[in-house]
Amino acid sequence: MNLPNLLTLLRFLMVPLYLYIFFSDFFPESTRIFWAIGIILLAGITDIADGYLARKNRQVTQLGTMLDPLADKLMIMAVFASLLISGKIGLWAAVAIVFRDVAMIICSVFFHLRGKKTVPANIFGKLTTVLYYVALFMLMFDWSTAESFLWFVIAMSYFTSIVYMFQIKEINERWM
Repeated sequence: MNLPNLLTLLRFLMVPLYLYIFFSDFFPESTRIFWAIGIILLAGITDIADGYLARKNRQVTQLGTMLDPLADKLMIMAVFASLLISGKIGLWAAVAIVFRDVAMIICSVFFHLRGKKTVPANIFGKLTTVLYYVALFMLMFDWSTAESFLWFVIAMSYFTSIVYMFQIKEINERWM
């Protein structure tokens, strides 16, 4: 197990930690939001670090290529679930986000189990992830434009999914 993959596994552990902090009565609500955001930021930093280290040290693996976006999606889904439960986003936004991410996870597992190649994150995927994080912060701090911005990011995430599907189709046709 290389360092980039260990950082990815660390992000998986941050998901339950985030949920515990967000819903905990241990901290006052105002402090709790800052701790929760700190965990999200740490997850984002480790995401950047693992990708950088994997490329720099030539440690890109098929496992890392599959686990890295899964860790991102689980964190995003956990955060949006917490925002739904706390009333900061509506049901339809949460359904649109979870549906897309679960579909992407299922497709990745399906392709992997069939011996097909998956593709690493592209610029659209990375940008979508960054914009999701921006939307999260806007929502957590109750910015007036947060919900409109979130719907823009949701639309962009569906566009990104279509791009990924074309890339997966292309890479697997090349290797046949």
